[in-house]
Amino acid sequence: MDAKKLTPEQILSELIQRYPQLKSCEKKVSEAYDALCACYSSGGKVLVAGNGGSASDSEHITGELMKSFRFRHDISEGQQDALRKSFGEDGEFLAGTLESGLPAIPLPSLQSLGTAFSNDRNGLATFAQLVNVLGNPNDVFIGISTSGNSKNVCYALMVAKTKGMRTIALTGESGGRCMSLSEICINVPEKETFKIQELHLPVYHALCSMVESRFF
Repeated sequence: MDAKKLTPEQILSELIQRYPQLKSCEKKVSEAYDALCACYSSGGKVLVAGNGGSASDSEHITGELMKSFRFRHDISEGQQDALRKSFGEDGEFLAGTLESGLPAIPLPSLQSLGTAFSNDRNGLATFAQLVNVLGNPNDVFIGISTSGNSKNVCYALMVAKTKGMRTIALTGESGGRCMSLSEICINVPEKETFKIQELHLPVYHALCSMVESRFF
């Protein structure tokens, strides 16, 4: 099927068809989609954090949100015209190259700030510090922890809650402490780390596709 014709509902159905074991997560994925749509509709942004492979997933998620993924989304005609009129040949290049996107920040990537805070204070609170400074009530924090018990992710979820942010956790089957600390916990039905990570990928690909379909 042409991706351009897929609705969010069809994308979610496609996810469950391809990964039947994720049927238990279907409702939570739908709730996460609603939270992300509310965030972006109100002018908010998404903050994402995790450790190790989940740090890479944080980068991956933001990469799918901030440029065309399954649906092309050029910048507005108004912005294209402004670039062309103001900057000539360079403006023409930018008008034909830039894309619209949905703002997202991978917290593990802020290495200089993170290591400075870790050195001056305590590394376990680094994600919490970044959420505290960057987070606003219209934003969403996504915490990724295969065990559901990563302390730095749990601390960030706590701070996000006090900031009035919506919170989503991606975990393994047990959910760990993230289950009670997050508003929406997508606990995929696996127990081994690499198997959990293998299911996190299609989940967040579906979520990014669904949100992209909604806005573009």
